Amino acid sequence: AYYGRMLESGRRDGKGGLSAQTVKHHHRVLYEALKHAVKHGVLIRNVAEAVDPPRPDGKEMATLEPDEVHTLLNAARETPYYTLFYTAIYTGLRRSELLGLRWRDVDLDLVTLSVVQTLHHVPKKGYIFREPKTKSSRRLVDLSLSLATLLREHRANQELERKLLGRLLMPDDLVFCYPDGTPLPPNSITKAFHKLAQSLGLSTIRLHDLRHTHATLMLRQGVHPKVVSERLGHSSVATTLDIYSHVLPGIQA
Repeated sequence: AYYGRMLESGRRDGKGGLSAQTVKHHHRVLYEALKHAVKHGVLIRNVAEAVDPPRPDGKEMATLEPDEVHTLLNAARETPYYTLFYTAIYTGLRRSELLGLRWRDVDLDLVTLSVVQTLHHVPKKGYIFREPKTKSSRRLVDLSLSLATLLREHRANQELERKLLGRLLMPDDLVFCYPDGTPLPPNSITKAFHKLAQSLGLSTIRLHDLRHTHATLMLRQGVHPKVVSERLGHSSVATTLDIYSHVLPGIQA
């Protein structure tokens, strides 16, 4: 009954139901919670074992072609998020990983960045920093020379902004934030990208699809799947191959 209700009208804004994938996540949480209760003798049975969660529809992944990447980035120059979108495409980082990135995590001499924390906004609690969700999500990502150059310019601009505010840019300061160092609201980034994509006729592309674009373009260029898997922070190369199996026929040809 709960799963059915969530599918029909589970959204907080009252505009319809949750996706089958989201309800499946609910099932996993409930299953683990009840399993824990059985283990400690609070319950005698895990009733979630008797329920089949909804099966998500296999949606075709949306990614950008190389020419569309250039079109998007050229248009993004007119927005405050150009460097963020550029970094997303050229590293494959998740939104929370991008927003949690500090300058101490970026080594522009060795041309690398380290993913060691994420940033989330929780209603009524504000901004929360967390460790990456898995051990493999903590990773070192090599940067392209063009991205390293762009990040140098971005840091120089931030240093100037901080001087105008009477303070210095510190290693613990966020790479992507407001001029005063305040974190960017995650939803505002998503909305800004959606508006940009729509203006270019790319309404099917989401911010998270920049991560898929990064992986797809690397695989098409012949980069070894293991390398792609490590850059994305997947637990195994099998996960990468499963998600991006649609790219493999083209590679084979």
